[in-house]
Amino acid sequence: MAENDAISATRNTVGVSGGNPIARFVQATELDTRLLGMVGALVLIWVGFHVLSGGLFITPRNLWNLSVQTASIAVMATGMVLVIVTRNIDLSVGSMLGFVGMIMGVTQVEILPDILGLGHPLTWVITLAVGIALGVLIGGVQGTIIAYLRVPAFIVTLGGMLIWRGAAWWVTSGRTVAPLDRTFQLIGGGPSGAVGAFASWAIAAVACVGIIVYLYYARRQRHRFNFPLRPVWAEITLAVLGCGLAIATVAVFNAYPWPVRIAERYAEANNLPVPDGGLFISHGIAIPVLIAVGIGIVMTFVSTRTRFGRYVFAMGGNPEAAELAGINTRWVTVKIFMIMGALVAISASIATARLNASTNALGQLDELYVIAAAVIGGTSLGGGVGTIVGAMLGALVMQSLQSGMVLMGLDSPLQAIVVGLVLVFAVWLDTLYRNRAQ
Repeated sequence: MAENDAISATRNTVGVSGGNPIARFVQATELDTRLLGMVGALVLIWVGFHVLSGGLFITPRNLWNLSVQTASIAVMATGMVLVIVTRNIDLSVGSMLGFVGMIMGVTQVEILPDILGLGHPLTWVITLAVGIALGVLIGGVQGTIIAYLRVPAFIVTLGGMLIWRGAAWWVTSGRTVAPLDRTFQLIGGGPSGAVGAFASWAIAAVACVGIIVYLYYARRQRHRFNFPLRPVWAEITLAVLGCGLAIATVAVFNAYPWPVRIAERYAEANNLPVPDGGLFISHGIAIPVLIAVGIGIVMTFVSTRTRFGRYVFAMGGNPEAAELAGINTRWVTVKIFMIMGALVAISASIATARLNASTNALGQLDELYVIAAAVIGGTSLGGGVGTIVGAMLGALVMQSLQSGMVLMGLDSPLQAIVVGLVLVFAVWLDTLYRNRAQ
């Protein structure tokens, strides 16, 4: 009896065939090879820029700033995955971000102070609610035109790119709106817009527990439905890698202190003694990074664990079959663009809060970075394939390229050339990957 159980367990284990150790490792852990390739490319980019910039790239300060700069693009990239998976495109996200950001700026600077008074604690809440509602409305309008009037998404969102950029200027006749509400500014990061060392370590601990619980639950579900199980050593390796990444990330963020003058003012305001070497106060994880990670988790759940997510990928894989199966493809399309609008509004709040101003230049060329992030992250322009994690990692790759070029002192035109070449290269790789899969 025990022998039969052993044989059954062996048959229910993920097959690990011969070959080199790396191939066996990938087979056992079931890691996405495209994701691993992107991680490898990111490591090469970081090491390359670190060498070329004279040791300025891989530092706590630059990596912390890089995470904050990536947050806005990463949030929108999670929505762009759903859009591209259904064989659509959204070229309006950058202009929409500028328009929604301008409306949020006017709301909290010029409208709410006259109604609620200056510095009211609900100002940031109402501003954010107005921005998200406006984003959902714009996304719903564009989605309705695409789904029910059958106008191609390329044309609708190209028109939106022009319309919302012009509307952003029209709202204030080109004026910059500043300064923003102090609480609202925390959404953009900065010394006050981070959670500090202790809370960051607590988040790392929660993340480690979550990773272990998830792996245990997934293994039980596989066993319950008689699916092949990963080897125990592979499960342990994944847990160690996940927890190690969380701990290392927090360690880097906590190694970046507040600027000296800000720390001294904080010490004076709170009657704290300042040591001879200066007061070391860790930034910890920035609030926009937490927002981006939270949205990434929610969007991953939506895309992989809900009926709506299954409908999205079914539509992208075969739209005709999806309609014949009874899926209301038009309404699903509208909801996708409504979600995209809400995510644009959240990104607009991060971008405006980080600048402490709403400007007409806000969001320019962001549509390029968002689409590139999704495609680099493995989202196929042919539809039906894409991951939220891949898109967020793609956003980090794009922002790393831009940050590295800034550190090297490259001009903006040359930066745009590099980004364009990377986008074309990513689409070419996607074409090769799909041809091999056929």
